[in-house]
Amino acid sequence: MGDDPIKTFLDGRVTVYVGDITEHDVEAIVNAANSSLMGGGGVDGAIHRRGGPQILEECREIRRTRYPQGLPTGEAVITSGGRLPAHYVIHTVGPIYGRHDGREAELLANCYRNSLALAVERGLRTIAFPSISTGAYGYPRDEAARVASQAIKEFLARDASLREVRLVFFSPDDAEIFLKHQLFENA
Repeated sequence: MGDDPIKTFLDGRVTVYVGDITEHDVEAIVNAANSSLMGGGGVDGAIHRRGGPQILEECREIRRTRYPQGLPTGEAVITSGGRLPAHYVIHTVGPIYGRHDGREAELLANCYRNSLALAVERGLRTIAFPSISTGAYGYPRDEAARVASQAIKEFLARDASLREVRLVFFSPDDAEIFLKHQLFENA
């Protein structure tokens, strides 16, 4: 992971990185989870592997006590960070593109809004997001960039407590597409 962001927006409150989100030393990282909360592929699997069994145990307890049918799309829950550098993991379920009757953008925006709101509710100041739903869930990266940046920008305009929102992309190509289509500023 490079120590310096490749781009910053909103006076440094939003930073863009390329690399492994599990290595970021922030108060919370966001997991693009599936509704089972039991781990999976992509970033979900990486977070569970690196964070260790404590995260899975806490996810099981959330399923048992709060969401026996699975975490609904767009909602967010929080667990400890286990062995991760981050203190917490915020798990959110992104929409599977083409399966939500045209509500994909609203649901994806909810992932970002609800994750940010949960961080603020816990008094957290730094949070890192992966690109939600753009992998196996098939959300077009250009559209996802617009939805994510708009949701984050609107949230930060209303809330001054978050110091830094990191957007961590797996590949330079993913970051480049985001930077081309983001709505934080005119490119």
